[in-house]
Amino acid sequence: MEEGLDMDSLDSKSISNKRAMPTPIASRSSRPAEGKKSVCSFFLSLMALLTLLPQSFQKNPSQSSPLIDFYSSLRPSLSDLSFSSSFLPCPALSLHKTSNFSLPTSSFRVLAVAVNPQELPASSPQRLVKELEERKKVAFPKKKLPPKVLILKPPLDDEKLTARFLSSPQLSLKAFPLLSSCLPSSPLNNADKQWMDEYILEAKQALGYPLEPAANLEDSDPAKQFDTLLYLAFQHPSCDRTKARHVRSGHSRLWFLGQYVLELALAEFFLQRYPRESPGPMRERVYGLIGKRYLPKWIKAASLQHLVFPYDDIDKIIRKEKEPPVKSVFWALFGAIYLCFGMPEVYRVLFEAFGMDPDDESCQPKLRRQLEDVDYVSAEFEDRKLTWQDVAAYKPPEDALFAHPRLFRACVPPGMHRFRGNIWDYESRPQVMQALGYPLQTTDKIPEITEARNIELGLGLQLCFLHPSKHKYEHPRFCLERLEYVGQKIQDLVMAERLLMKHLDAPGKWLDERHRRLLLNKYCGRYLREKNLHHHIVFGEKVLDAYEHNRRMRNPATTAVQQALHGLSYTVYGKPDVRRLMFEVFDFEQIQPKAM
Repeated sequence: MEEGLDMDSLDSKSISNKRAMPTPIASRSSRPAEGKKSVCSFFLSLMALLTLLPQSFQKNPSQSSPLIDFYSSLRPSLSDLSFSSSFLPCPALSLHKTSNFSLPTSSFRVLAVAVNPQELPASSPQRLVKELEERKKVAFPKKKLPPKVLILKPPLDDEKLTARFLSSPQLSLKAFPLLSSCLPSSPLNNADKQWMDEYILEAKQALGYPLEPAANLEDSDPAKQFDTLLYLAFQHPSCDRTKARHVRSGHSRLWFLGQYVLELALAEFFLQRYPRESPGPMRERVYGLIGKRYLPKWIKAASLQHLVFPYDDIDKIIRKEKEPPVKSVFWALFGAIYLCFGMPEVYRVLFEAFGMDPDDESCQPKLRRQLEDVDYVSAEFEDRKLTWQDVAAYKPPEDALFAHPRLFRACVPPGMHRFRGNIWDYESRPQVMQALGYPLQTTDKIPEITEARNIELGLGLQLCFLHPSKHKYEHPRFCLERLEYVGQKIQDLVMAERLLMKHLDAPGKWLDERHRRLLLNKYCGRYLREKNLHHHIVFGEKVLDAYEHNRRMRNPATTAVQQALHGLSYTVYGKPDVRRLMFEVFDFEQIQPKAM
């Protein structure tokens, strides 16, 4: 009977029995499409229910309510979920990554996994970014900021500022304003006096001064402040004591003044020693004596190297490390000597204490073709070479025509008298003297002396406006070069003294920069052109057209005339008249000249 059954009915019964039986696990994987669809639909429905939860319930899940219990009964537990590989391609996972909702984290916690950047491949962007950050740290290190105490400092009120200025030694000497301006801004403390007690006697002995304390001198003697200034002179920027503000500022102000004192002293000396020489060789002689590369030799010759470098041997220090401190001490030292003892003592210390020899081969100028000088010189220089003793001990007689008669004779040759009565003397000289305020009112016992001075002054003014292109090749000294040389040096010194007395609290480096900006050559020439004095310059026929139509060639000529006028003013009337010309006639303190 069973064998006689119909095959079609048997197939239909077996198929229905197979659908009723549970499908084993192995058979589920054989049909993955239907299982994946059912699982994905279950997850989508679950996520939709979770997104419909009210925000208040999500924020505070501890509160119990029937709706939350209903949702929790529908939410599957973590043990019911299966993480087999068959669920990986499910699109619900990608939807979970991109959706904005958040699953409750009360059941499980997700931990971050640390990744070692060294294990990343070479082309990984994370590794490249980390290497770039490390390189930035090496190339641009973070600067250590100074403490706020040094940045934010409350300003002093008027009472404290007034008390500080009144207690400053810079206002203690009314009779010597320049000397008073170079004293320290505050009284010396115990550390300063300890250095003076230990080293000041050695410095005085090396320079040839008496060993008694300078404080025992009278108040009217400027040498009473010599010990203080000598202490400041040796405190170069590499010393420990320069951390104190009053020491650092006092030393820098001294070397600012001392450099111009040295330049003027040696300029006057070589102008009188070589009355026929042009300024070019003189500048080379000056550099051979006080150039910065030669200063360590002079410091060692005077046995002062132990005060400059107390812990080092000067011979073992390399050149670029020993030259700046030595130069700073050398300039400051002569600034202190000039303030306390004057220019004659500067010559004595230069040629006695340091042993400088102007005839030494090391300071001789280069060989060059020199024009033959056929004109006479003053009788004081004829067949005689002046020494430093003659220059330092010289005192002009009471009836002298000029403040510095020997220097005037060294710069203005006697042959200038042949120019009396020429066209320039009649046309230009009265206008120049009127613009400069010459002649000055002087009281002479003999009227002939006043007349002779005015004649010599007129000849000197004509020499100041005589360009080298006119007569230099026939008569080498009939030009403004020597007056220009001394005028440049006295102009620098007068401006330095003015800045020191005007800015009591300024360091030397700031004063030096301002000094350089005020005395730029382009400004000096424009000051002269403001007074319309450049029309009186006498040029040679060969360069006359070029100088009239070329401003760049005309500017150096007007600057040279300006400095020559200061040199003539210094030799005839002295340093006060140079101050009058610079600050009253030409107004040198303006940074930019007035519009023409």
